[in-house]
Amino acid sequence: MLGPRPPELDALLERRWALGQDLYDEVWAGDYHMVPEPSPVQAYVGHQLAELLEPLERRAELIATGPFNLGTPDDFRVPDLGLLRAMPTSTFVPTAAVVVEIVSPDDETWDKIDFYNARSVDELLIADPAQHSVTWLCLEDGRYVQRESSALLGGSSADLAAEIDW
Repeated sequence: MLGPRPPELDALLERRWALGQDLYDEVWAGDYHMVPEPSPVQAYVGHQLAELLEPLERRAELIATGPFNLGTPDDFRVPDLGLLRAMPTSTFVPTAAVVVEIVSPDDETWDKIDFYNARSVDELLIADPAQHSVTWLCLEDGRYVQRESSALLGGSSADLAAEIDW
């Protein structure tokens, strides 16, 4: 939106904050993106992924989180899951070892890749319930490359996709 925000928009944002409906909202270089909470399918797949990744993350000595703010107050994304090297002590986390995004209709998962690259996120795991697919992207020489398995965790996309009850 160009120009000053109308009072109606400020009222909508305040209502979202008051009701806790802004938990997944993101700010993209100053632009506010209103994001709905996960659909039941997205949440179900996310829960399964968290369980499947748990033994792998423990072996890799990573810390699992649910949704969190990756970036800075004026430029952040909220991945569905994250694997971090240390427990964060602030609201905004600068990077992650692994970010998990679960595709939902009309979401912006694939548009976030450059953002995650700029923040040196080592790997992205993208699960697409509509396609019954899991994609691993690993940061190599400054760009993400699709791989069959995670360099950090050792799990393969095919194994994960086969284990998920889509």
